[in-house]
Amino acid sequence: MSLDNLLRYLIESQGEQNATKDDAQAIIHSVRHLNIIPRGLHLEAFFRYLLGDINSPLPPPQVCNDMNAPLAHYFLFTGHNSYLTGNQLSSSSSVVPIIKALRRGVRVIELDLWPNSAKNNVLVTHGGTLTSSVKLLKCLRAIKDNAFYASEYPVVITFEDHLTPNLQAKVAKMVNGTFGDMLFVPQSDKLEEFPSPEYLKKKVMISTKPPKEYLETQTREEKETSEKSKKSSKKTNSEIKPETNEKDQLNEEEHLEEEDEDKTAPEYRHLIAIHAAKVKGAVEDCLTIDPKKARRLSLSEQELEDATKMHGSDIVRFTQQNFLRVYPKGTRISSSNYNPFVAWMHGAQMVAFNMQGYGKYLWIMQAMFRANGGCGYVKKPDFLLNAAFDTDMIPPVKKILKVKVYMGEGWDLDFAGTHFDLYSPPDFFVKVSKMIDTVFDS
Repeated sequence: MSLDNLLRYLIESQGEQNATKDDAQAIIHSVRHLNIIPRGLHLEAFFRYLLGDINSPLPPPQVCNDMNAPLAHYFLFTGHNSYLTGNQLSSSSSVVPIIKALRRGVRVIELDLWPNSAKNNVLVTHGGTLTSSVKLLKCLRAIKDNAFYASEYPVVITFEDHLTPNLQAKVAKMVNGTFGDMLFVPQSDKLEEFPSPEYLKKKVMISTKPPKEYLETQTREEKETSEKSKKSSKKTNSEIKPETNEKDQLNEEEHLEEEDEDKTAPEYRHLIAIHAAKVKGAVEDCLTIDPKKARRLSLSEQELEDATKMHGSDIVRFTQQNFLRVYPKGTRISSSNYNPFVAWMHGAQMVAFNMQGYGKYLWIMQAMFRANGGCGYVKKPDFLLNAAFDTDMIPPVKKILKVKVYMGEGWDLDFAGTHFDLYSPPDFFVKVSKMIDTVFDS
């Protein structure tokens, strides 16, 4: 096929009315390693063009969802322990998996922050294990350099924080110095709703909760001080109302999140765009919606599965304003993953996966976020955003999938035409399978 004939084919058969000789020449150039004709295509090179990326049967990927809704109205491509290269117990920590994840479109990167042995710097590592560590600053720079390689929509960094306030202040300085104007810093600690992905384009957001170890130490010290203060007080028992202590105990857990934030380094707290909390007490209490403050709640896959049995509707309503992050249970030491549909079906935006893992569920996750142009954000279906949501009112979901196979190519490179059959080439088939999941198991 000559250059002119190829151009004619592009116009008449491919429907590319604006094709030029330069376009035809680019095709010839792309398969030049297979060509024996200087200015044209022989049959094998032509087939390779037909099946190659330069002639994709699908239109170029593009964002098709409305990206102007609040951030909580979207599923986010989310990683778990994003710095690990392998298993959860003994693998290396590195920036390489972070870079790979971002270049695949992952929008949520998780970093575990721990003090170094001298307590004067911050390392990223899976604490309490044999995994190696990597410097936080190196991770932050890798995120900055690759954040918007695959998508312009915001990247969220979730810190699993095990730091004292002086190291938090150091982290704040690193984050500000690395990201500068790229960092989204809310004007108030209490956002009624999160901005839209469109508004947050090319922005980096920080999400974290106060460190457990430090706060537990502080809480114990404060209780001891309080007890000593009571003993030395001159008040008599009759002057102390008996219900006071009981009320304090009841409200201690309710206000723990606010108190925890008060103990966080102020410059560090100022950077937090998505304030996070973990379940403390009954799950249903954590699903309380504060119309004046949007936040993030974290549940393990098992905690979520248990919660859906009694509180499915409450979870969905919670995720209409707030973020829900679901993470793998601790026994997944090989970096395996879980069924994401349970979380998605209940509106969980951050279904955290071990991107360095392998298997069916990871493939499902990757396929999910090929949607919407591969931008890392997929809009939730309308029924999950309905304020009057109830699990008994879910409409049936109907989808029609049509698959058209044009041709297959490649087997002849490894086998002779009569390798399987003396009289004809082998016959191949295409298999399409589906996974059926219960939407809401009541």
